[in-house]
Amino acid sequence: MPIAEVILDSALEKSLDYDVPNDWNGVQVGMRVEVPLRGKTAKGTILALKKTSAFAKLKPLLKMLGEEPLVSQDLFTLASWISKYYCAPLSKVLKVILPPSVRREGQKHKIQAFVKPIVSKNVMRKNCEELRNSHPAQAKVLDLLLVSPKGVFLSEILEKTDVSQSPINTLCKKQILKMEDVRVDRSPVFAHEFFPTKPKTLSEEQQKAFDAIVATAGKFQPHLLFGVTGSGKTEVYLQAIAHILKQGMGILYLVPEIALTAQTIERFKGRFGGEQIAVLHYRLSDGERFDAWHKIRKGEAKIVIGARSAIFSPVCNLGLIIVDEEHESSFKQSEEAPKYHARDVAVMRAKFSSCPVVLGTATPSIESYTNALQGKYQLHRLSMRADNASLPKVTIIDMKQEFERAKGFTLFSEKLLKGIKERYAKGEQILLFLNRRGYHTTAICSACSHIEKCPHCDLTLTYHRREATLSCHLCDFRKPTPKSCPSCHADGPLKFKGAGTEMVERSLHALFPDIRTLRLDADTTRHKGSHEQIFKQFRSGKADVLIGTQMIAKGLHFPMVTLVGVLGLDGSLNIPDFRASENVFQLLTQVSGRSGRGELMGEVLIQTHLTKHNTILHAASGDFESFYAEEIETREMFGFPPFTHLVKFSFSGEEAKGCEKAAKGFQNQLIASLPKDVEIHPVVPCGYAKIKGKFRFQCLIKTKKVQKILPILQGLRLQKGNIRLTIDVDPLTTFF
Repeated sequence: MPIAEVILDSALEKSLDYDVPNDWNGVQVGMRVEVPLRGKTAKGTILALKKTSAFAKLKPLLKMLGEEPLVSQDLFTLASWISKYYCAPLSKVLKVILPPSVRREGQKHKIQAFVKPIVSKNVMRKNCEELRNSHPAQAKVLDLLLVSPKGVFLSEILEKTDVSQSPINTLCKKQILKMEDVRVDRSPVFAHEFFPTKPKTLSEEQQKAFDAIVATAGKFQPHLLFGVTGSGKTEVYLQAIAHILKQGMGILYLVPEIALTAQTIERFKGRFGGEQIAVLHYRLSDGERFDAWHKIRKGEAKIVIGARSAIFSPVCNLGLIIVDEEHESSFKQSEEAPKYHARDVAVMRAKFSSCPVVLGTATPSIESYTNALQGKYQLHRLSMRADNASLPKVTIIDMKQEFERAKGFTLFSEKLLKGIKERYAKGEQILLFLNRRGYHTTAICSACSHIEKCPHCDLTLTYHRREATLSCHLCDFRKPTPKSCPSCHADGPLKFKGAGTEMVERSLHALFPDIRTLRLDADTTRHKGSHEQIFKQFRSGKADVLIGTQMIAKGLHFPMVTLVGVLGLDGSLNIPDFRASENVFQLLTQVSGRSGRGELMGEVLIQTHLTKHNTILHAASGDFESFYAEEIETREMFGFPPFTHLVKFSFSGEEAKGCEKAAKGFQNQLIASLPKDVEIHPVVPCGYAKIKGKFRFQCLIKTKKVQKILPILQGLRLQKGNIRLTIDVDPLTTFF
């Protein structure tokens, strides 16, 4: 009798052994099962099948949940690596790999009745004429099927003809029609319009990159495709994918934001059609995700497009992984364990699958570029824009002088207003970037200087004019805007400071009453499909200006945009975090790259108070090498990545002193357990010291050899049960 080693869905860190009943056939690793556990039942996944167990008496498995394994061996290998590297229980890793809709028992494919003719068109037309007067309902059905001879769903026939099912049943009995149940693919891929495209002629640089990538097909090799914005990285991806598809292999294509999926699907459908494409991201319904996941597992979808978690797709015979905009922070899971980075997981999955992985970007992360310089990644440069397009002209505008000229605060410099007016008159389009949403960022009492803060978080409330509310952007707490100060009860409204995207939109309409605007931020994209709708409207010329946060800076292609205005990034440079300069350089370069991507010359205007700051100067000139040289020198001086690995321990609890005490107790464990060459920082409050009613502290360690200390970290435990500990290996920020 074989023994099944089962990892449960619950947060148990260890697997449990169970007997496999004698009458069970076809039990395999990766199958879902139901097991007994402490007088109840639990669900889990078979991790291994073995002949012996360390335990003498084992309970039997209760039930097989499905007939096929859902986790392949390569994904188990990847899950095991993630569990060890990111110090997360294997059960939590498997929950990420297997979506809830796939794990849930009873979730099924959508089945619909499909009606199709089983006689020729001429016979059907003749029957239709004969039934026109005697049985008009049957004639209506045949009229519809004459237009759609391949068949129509029953629900569509009932809706379009306004008849009952009875005449359809009668036509089936007459053997004119046939009704059968078919599986309906709920994938959103089919909702996207597209135009067929053909491969373009590659430039010399593109051809070199393409040749190098396809030459490594069938073996592990990371590639860094470093190309300026608009240099045709996507065309290299598409032609490399076509090469891998011809070999019958699958492709994983990761994008940092679901905002990019619509544009990506459109391009991929134009080149490869929609049948072999599947999409995975968090905005999908359970049914859509279930269909897409099983379509991938069965090999029906060869190309998977998705955001971060799509890296765990069960792609058959994986032949290529592409991570577009590899520098993006949204590839890092920052909230729940495992706190993995999809780019790094992609490299490891490619290693386990023996396939190439391409990391594409116009602004490489410091770590990736260092790996390329050290020869760990193959570096490919695309220094020119595609189709001989020119890079935009970039101008830095000193807002101190603009404030003096305006005798107070102003959102728009004179040069930016002039640029907007000129482009608007020519029918060209404009992007305005401000990385703050809402109308005002602070509400303050002019009498007592009280600032309205969230009662649950250590954050000032943002004023949203449209809803007339003050809102917390961390926990989504909202309250009506008070008519007097809640602290001193002084009469009169609060004074507001700081500008957000909502204020930009309203101010622009005050200056240009007829201008058409769209706004893209977290407030306007709450609903499913809202990203696609806004981009579609803007691309089709239904708006003159797109105003947005960092969502508009990522890889979007708008040929008619000739002016980009950056309204403020100064605050981001003042965040006490070692990646602050890198993040600002990347954002400035990426948003600047949205300008002049078509035949028209582009221009970028950067409004700032820090006109002499090297990060802004390097971004304005597009000089990544100079920025990298300065940044890497600073990182080495202070011992930050890529010269060390960081591990951040975050502690949260309802009582500040107890939380801090528990954190210091854990820090003492670290001091006693870790080697002397590991640098252990003191316990300090997090950048946001309180979120959702929980006080937060953190402790940071630095080490050059993180692999050696990971087993030690996994063995450490927090003493207080009411304090929550999360471990973040290779955190993207030391502040939040």
